[in-house]
Amino acid sequence: MDEPSWTIGIEEEHLLVDRDSGALVQAQPPGLIERVAELRHGLVSPELFSAQIEIGTGICRDMKHLRADVGLLRLAVTEAAAEHGLAPIAASTHPFARPEELQITDKERYRVLADDLQDITRQLVISGLHVHVGIEDPELRIDLMNQVTYFLPHLLAVSTSSPFWQGRDTGLASYRSAVYKTLPRTGLPPKFDSWAEFRRHVDVLVNAGIIEDSSKVWWDIRPSERYPTLEMRVTDLPTRMEDTIAIAAAYVCLLRMLWRLRTENQRWRGYANFLIGENLWRAERYGIGGSLIDFGKGTLVPYDHLVDELIELVMPDAEALGCIDEIRHLRTICEHGTSANRQLAVYQASLDAGADHHEALAEVVQHLIGDTLAPPADDD
Repeated sequence: MDEPSWTIGIEEEHLLVDRDSGALVQAQPPGLIERVAELRHGLVSPELFSAQIEIGTGICRDMKHLRADVGLLRLAVTEAAAEHGLAPIAASTHPFARPEELQITDKERYRVLADDLQDITRQLVISGLHVHVGIEDPELRIDLMNQVTYFLPHLLAVSTSSPFWQGRDTGLASYRSAVYKTLPRTGLPPKFDSWAEFRRHVDVLVNAGIIEDSSKVWWDIRPSERYPTLEMRVTDLPTRMEDTIAIAAAYVCLLRMLWRLRTENQRWRGYANFLIGENLWRAERYGIGGSLIDFGKGTLVPYDHLVDELIELVMPDAEALGCIDEIRHLRTICEHGTSANRQLAVYQASLDAGADHHEALAEVVQHLIGDTLAPPADDD
């Protein structure tokens, strides 16, 4: 069996805030996207709300290339935003923004979406990380999609960055996940026996005029409509770039591990979406501070133990793809916390120092501004 290319690309959806107050901007300054493109060639595009901006890497063949693309794009957004007194934050929710105060981007796609979703649209001030991995054979894409869903809770837990919503501590590590579920055609994909079966199901909605194409199918993982890739969409947007790179590396290594098993006439045992969904809820609620069900053992296992098992599982693939350090960084995230953990710690420390509720939330935003361009953490 020919090995896939395993090329990789990511999309990050950033939020734009006032540099001083930390408030989410109501409307994006004219020309900002064009200015980012001038500073750094790459895929830069608007999102549903004017307060958002999406950056996308090129097609990357290794983690060094991916890290360079992400770092330069983040820097370009920061520099362009600074010209207007703004800053980007890489987080899946803003700690205290009110969605009703924000402006929807004036593009046909978003006008149609707002008309279709009505008031749900106003809740979608959320940002995610999408990771594309190049798998040229469409039948293989479907087979690996069916199997890798087992690991989506593991990836969500280590990415969490949305504990606050409209000024509240939600008690969830990923409140973005809860908001996203209000959309149709979200969650875990069904299991498909073939590429043709997947297309038949999507074409029912296309032929009925409900959606234009599969880009309006917003599952946690899906075959891309535009590229020969399998796109992972379940994760929050990590604030630190090195965490983003580690999650991307984990995803591509998991896919290669499953492909490697297939070449040996083996496969990962399948479990019902009902059970995987329970682990997704646990990742959404507790992040790395909780535990997930090990379905083979039938017991709950602390997340840090599961990370050690995952690293061991994909180490041959990390060696083959040249991303051992990135995979080992998953342990660093467990030791230092995700963005959600750090945000909550900053909030509590501000309260303890005498800040009121809003002042503490504003401190969280300032922390996010700094963390978005933080240098790599020491993994030793």
